[in-house]
This record gives sequence, structure tokens and C-alpha cells, in this order.
Amino acid sequence: MSISPVGRWGFAMNVARKWVFPILRLLLIGLIALGLVKIAFFPSSAEAVDPAFPTGSLVEPTVSVLPGTISNDVTLPAIVVADPAVPVTATALGTVDELFIAAGATVGMGAPLYDIRVETVRDPVETTDALGLVSITQPPPRITFVKVLAPASGTLSALGVIHGQNVAVGDTTAQVAPPTFSVTGSLSPEQQYRLLTRPSDASVSIDGGPAPFTCTALSITTPLAGAGTSDAAAGTADSGTPATTVRCAVPTEVTVFSGLAAQITIAAGKVENVLVVPTTAVQGTAGNGVVWLVSPADGTVTERPVTLGMTDGLTVQIVDGLVEGDQINEFVPGAAATDGCTVLADGSTECIGAVMAP
Repeated sequence: MSISPVGRWGFAMNVARKWVFPILRLLLIGLIALGLVKIAFFPSSAEAVDPAFPTGSLVEPTVSVLPGTISNDVTLPAIVVADPAVPVTATALGTVDELFIAAGATVGMGAPLYDIRVETVRDPVETTDALGLVSITQPPPRITFVKVLAPASGTLSALGVIHGQNVAVGDTTAQVAPPTFSVTGSLSPEQQYRLLTRPSDASVSIDGGPAPFTCTALSITTPLAGAGTSDAAAGTADSGTPATTVRCAVPTEVTVFSGLAAQITIAAGKVENVLVVPTTAVQGTAGNGVVWLVSPADGTVTERPVTLGMTDGLTVQIVDGLVEGDQINEFVPGAAATDGCTVLADGSTECIGAVMAP
């Protein structure tokens, strides 16, 4: 009996479904199971790894000592202020006689403001008549008038005397407000290190005002402890540190108004082609400092004293102690490298929730 081709195909498929496919599935499942067992119990590396031991490492960032340029420009927030009024003082003892000008008027330097009537008592006069009798007479006082002049040009902002008022030498009787302005700001103690050589002018920019201009007569003053007070306890720790004030004069041709916000830029020097490093790498900011030098042979770190020069707040000049190409730590041990990172004394870096800067 013969079987048709269709019958043979059906028989073969029946055998494959019943025997071949189940066997292949069993083989595949077995291979997967063997692979899992190999991965779980027979790792490819024979070296045991302690999961409690960290496998990463922190590398202390370093910088090279290279030539550069430093422009020492100190910029301060400031404000435009009217120059203080000049007091007018009485120059004689007497009574006010005539007022030549009223408050609010414009005056020039040397203009008469008022005069003082001064009575000078004369010495008694002794006379002898024909009979030889001696008589003493008191002559009337000598009357003079002393004019009080304006000490500066400007506006007579206050006049505190009236006709007939008694005045004494040195009494403040009026005020003359000059038509000039100044720009003033505060200088921190750290910034004073950058201004050991002080220029006589500065550049000023006015918020919403004219183009930057040069202001002259630059002054940097720090009041002495206790100045302006009679308190015996002045100058103690409770009185605070007197603020250092920077002030310069606005040119008369520049139009400004009192109260305007401004910026003072003081150019205290520039050096070119000198060895520079970041200020974060140096312990100390002026005069002398210390860096941590990395040995090119074995990477050991040693302290190296250096002499510092000019700084712009970000980089500092190395005058002596290093040569071009030296490698030093970018951050001083114990100083914050970035937010959350601290360089420890042994040179390692501890970071909490932060990543070291490259």
C-alpha cells in the first residue's frame, strides 16, 4: 500500500510536534539553566572582590605654573553724593549789623555775606587843668565793621544770624553748599591688600547715566578708632571696625545727581609675562604664601613657601619660590574646593553631594 505525499508530510509534522520540538525546548531550558549557574557560582575572574571596599579613587587636581598677565582692577559699588557744605564762621566778637545776602542765593568765593559791628574799648584819657587838677575821662568806644566772606562758591544753603545778634569768633553762622559732587564707596580690608600702591584717579560708571569717566582727587581714608566721639570706651571690640572709604571728585562738566548708583574701578597696576597661579592654590594673599608642590618623579606633595606679587582676586603672581612648569595642588588642604568638597591635610578630597572641579 502506498502513502500519498500529503500523508507523509502530515506524519512528519506529527512526529516533530510530539518528539522533536519538546526535546529542543528541554535542551534550550537546560542551556539557560547552566549559564545561570555558571554566572552565579563560577565567576570568570578568580580574584575575589570585597563589596565593602571602594573601587573608585579621588585624584587631587593640580595646575601648572605658567606665565600670564594680571590686571589689578578693583571695582566697588558706589553712590553719587553732593559734596558737603562749607561752614561760614564768625571772624570777630560783636553784633551782626547788615546782611548782604539771603539764604538760597548763589554766592562766589570771597563774596561778603554780612558784617559784624565791633566795639573796641579805648584806654582812659588823663588830663590836667590850669589849676593842676587831674581828671580821667573815658572816650567812647571805637566802632569798626568786619565783613564775613563766603569760604567757597555755591549756594548759601543756610544763614543762621539776624541783625543785632551777638556772635563770637568761630561761631558757625551759615553754610555754603558747593555745586560739586563726589562718588564714594566702601573698601574691604582684603581689597586694601590690592591697593598698596594707590593711584590718584579712578574710572566711574553711572547706572543709567553718561559714559564712564575719570574722577580725580582719589582718596582712601580709614577713620581712627574713637574719632568723632568723646566716649572713653570708643575703639573697643564692641565699637566695630571703622569702614575704609573711597572718594573721588566728579568733573564739573559731567552731569550727575545725588543718590545715583555707580561703580568705581581703581586700576592699581598691571604685570605681563609673569608666573601666575590660582589664588585657590595659595595659602596667603599678600607678601608671603605657601603652595603644595607635586613631585614629577613619584607624585609626593611637599609644602613650598613662595613670595607673592600682584593679584586680581582670581590669580596671583609668584615672584619667587616656583619655576615655570612646576605642578602644584589646585586647592589648599582644608579649603573648600567646590560646594561640598574639602581638601584634607593628607591631600585626599572629601566630597558630600558634589563633584570635584576638573
